[in-house]
Amino acid sequence: MEIRLKETGAVITESEFRALHPNTGFPNQLTEQIINDFGGDIVFEGPQAQPTRYQIGFRDGVELVNGKWFTKYSVADLDADAITAKDAEQAKSIRTQRNQLLAESDWTQLADAPVDKTVWSVYRQSLRDISSQKGFPWDVVWPKSI
Repeated sequence: MEIRLKETGAVITESEFRALHPNTGFPNQLTEQIINDFGGDIVFEGPQAQPTRYQIGFRDGVELVNGKWFTKYSVADLDADAITAKDAEQAKSIRTQRNQLLAESDWTQLADAPVDKTVWSVYRQSLRDISSQKGFPWDVVWPKSI
């Protein structure tokens, strides 16, 4: 639990609040009334930020809403370097998945494998072509496994 001190506006933890009043025998569970009586307001959890792919959500202080204090969350756009890094990380993840699927189907290309090699060859080529899809690396259409 977090508590906003009315006098200063500082937001502190419950343990810090208790430490501010060392000679007070608080009950295990602090009530809103007790906190108010000692000059504080409970800070309720506000709605989380909803960042898009190229944004980051972060806590941005507290805000008063209908007489109650809530944590405030905001979003910020990533810079170009962070976007490039995020895209590269996603591309690496997709390629890792693709490589795993290729490895799992390697056996189909053995000379004595009892499968339709043409069908499997088309599937495997579709996996190799994943990185040339228009939406790569974020919007990938995986070929149906056989």
